[in-house]
Amino acid sequence: MSTLTCISPINGSVFATRETLSVEDARAAVDRARGAQSEWAARPLQERIDLVLAGVAAVGAMNDEIVPELAQMMGRPVRYGGEFGGFNERASYMAEIAETSLAPIEVGEDASFKRYIKRVPHGVVFVVAPWNYPYMTAINTVAPALIAGNTVVLKHATQTLLVGERMARAFHEAGVPENVFQNVFLDHATTSKLIAENSFDFINFTGSVGGGAEMERAAAGTFTGVGTELGGKDPGYVMEDADLDAAVETLIDGAMFNSGQCCCGIERIYVHESLFDSFLAKAIEIVKNYKLGNPLESETTIGPMANKRFADEVRAQISEAVAAGATAHIPTFEQDDGGTYLTPQILTNVTHDMRVMKEESFGPVVGIMPVSSDDEAIALMNDSEFGLTASLWTRDVDRAERVGDQIETGTVFLNRADYLDPGLCWTGCKNTGRGGGLSVIGYHNLTRPKSFHLKKVTS
Repeated sequence: MSTLTCISPINGSVFATRETLSVEDARAAVDRARGAQSEWAARPLQERIDLVLAGVAAVGAMNDEIVPELAQMMGRPVRYGGEFGGFNERASYMAEIAETSLAPIEVGEDASFKRYIKRVPHGVVFVVAPWNYPYMTAINTVAPALIAGNTVVLKHATQTLLVGERMARAFHEAGVPENVFQNVFLDHATTSKLIAENSFDFINFTGSVGGGAEMERAAAGTFTGVGTELGGKDPGYVMEDADLDAAVETLIDGAMFNSGQCCCGIERIYVHESLFDSFLAKAIEIVKNYKLGNPLESETTIGPMANKRFADEVRAQISEAVAAGATAHIPTFEQDDGGTYLTPQILTNVTHDMRVMKEESFGPVVGIMPVSSDDEAIALMNDSEFGLTASLWTRDVDRAERVGDQIETGTVFLNRADYLDPGLCWTGCKNTGRGGGLSVIGYHNLTRPKSFHLKKVTS
């Protein structure tokens, strides 16, 4: 066993610790989940839906405690009110579409045969959730997995150590059996061992590219399905006919909100040369007016990064870019302490030879480049190892669709950014990973098809 420690980015103090499970205790937790699964799946679908939604509501009832707790653990300012809006929206939508999404596919019936395909639960689903949006990313899988009849074992990130504990408590208080939804504290070695032992029937991982690779290596040869949502370097493209004010406001917010710690955050922006100067001036004005500070204070609009090593990486990318000729437009904020509190930054004169335009930054920095055509913008947007979302800005929907068809990405946004519509599949390509959550496709990934070919006795 080992100890997991959450260090608060606010002041570097220890906020919470938890002991990890031994390998034997972790196996026992999985065994309990497996033992409970058939009885859970046998419950009527509406009963499972009602219990999951009751668990979601119980999380909502904790929101006054959750919001400052999140600020302590990962630095998001309390003024933004936590994640319950998106948490509830996603779970509620998946509940709403469950009956039709999980209904058998009728292939045909006549006097001789009845044929159909059922969607049946995998069994035990292992959810490994990240710290940056710890409630919303977890519920993307937890809610539909439980509704579909799986049992769930949740392992949360150390940086948001208490989130899984809170979710499990809320769901248990709402009536979901303890063995049906378990939160566990595991170290990396035990996690890999369980996966390699074929303990789970499906794994959903949200996190780094390196972490996703570790999951796939551990699962190699087990034939366990692994869904991954990994890194991003999401682009925005502002065309010459865009609503400039809306584009600046949305794209800069998409780059800086949550201190830039969003998998689908905007990390690079390409602006038609006719709008470039105006876009830049408006962007600088927005960022200069941010209030960097303690996330527990209501006037703070941008808090610390979740961990000093994350901030160090962003500082390194900015320094390297400036040394290579980039221009930094935001003077260092007084509150920038060289640690977790980091000045948000806008860079121009950037190129794709710089890490800040190629590698994931996951922090409050964005590079902005002028472009002269759709073809140039498309080539630059596709010049990335990642493909999660792309945000297009034009008044011409047909043009956006044509451009979107040529972008290597999981989601194409038009005149918006950084939002998960639960009716659409949340997915990526390239090193962003594979799989898909939410929507009817989310249910397909959390179940397996089972075909019935029934020959009738006619005499």
